[in-house]
Amino acid sequence: MPTKKGKLYLIPTPLGEDSYAPIPEQTLAIARELRVFVVEKGKVARRYLKDFGLTAPLQECRYFELNKFTEEQDIPTFLEPALKEGLDIGLLSDAGAPGVADPGARVVRLAHELDIEVVPLTGPSSILLGLMAAGLDGQRFRFHGYLSPKRPQLAQALQKLERESRKAKQTEIFIEAPYRNDAVFETALQALSPTTDFSVATDLTLDSQYVCTKSIAAWQKVTAPALHKRPTLFLLLAR
Repeated sequence: MPTKKGKLYLIPTPLGEDSYAPIPEQTLAIARELRVFVVEKGKVARRYLKDFGLTAPLQECRYFELNKFTEEQDIPTFLEPALKEGLDIGLLSDAGAPGVADPGARVVRLAHELDIEVVPLTGPSSILLGLMAAGLDGQRFRFHGYLSPKRPQLAQALQKLERESRKAKQTEIFIEAPYRNDAVFETALQALSPTTDFSVATDLTLDSQYVCTKSIAAWQKVTAPALHKRPTLFLLLAR
């Protein structure tokens, strides 16, 4: 056993190809020297690491895939290089900050249980960027991940968020699979109060970025934005 455990570095990745928000040099400098990685998809991670300028050949590194198909009993093996060899490990998401709306949280929690130091590095987060750009309450906010994909339940979930937003005076944030964005937008316009502010933040940090906040009543008077198959963050604040 090594005298010192390795660390788990949380490495943000770009929110899309040709992102105008580059990964900070300090983050890249650490990522380039790592040789063990926990990733969502090996192919995607290797492309990022190549762009980062990894100092070792990609094929000489070790990759552990952590996604919805990963068995819980396999996760401890991902951290063995840190425990048994004293090697630092990098955790990467397919896009943005690992561990936030991302399966990486599972390995981060285990690292804490094993007394492995967790080091978050600087990089893009669609949740914070969307909140910054929406102009809603940035003092009190809550992120919900995905809502129900079925329209009746989705309408009920949106109305529940609206009630909670009004009661707590806080911004409610959620995401959806890109191919269901249009259904979410249409349901929101039907289910929410006319005075509720509703924001869409699409393709953040890309040239095609679109961020707009309007009341539901105002949204109902304009052409719906093109959201289909584009990564989008939704935010609402009841007035």
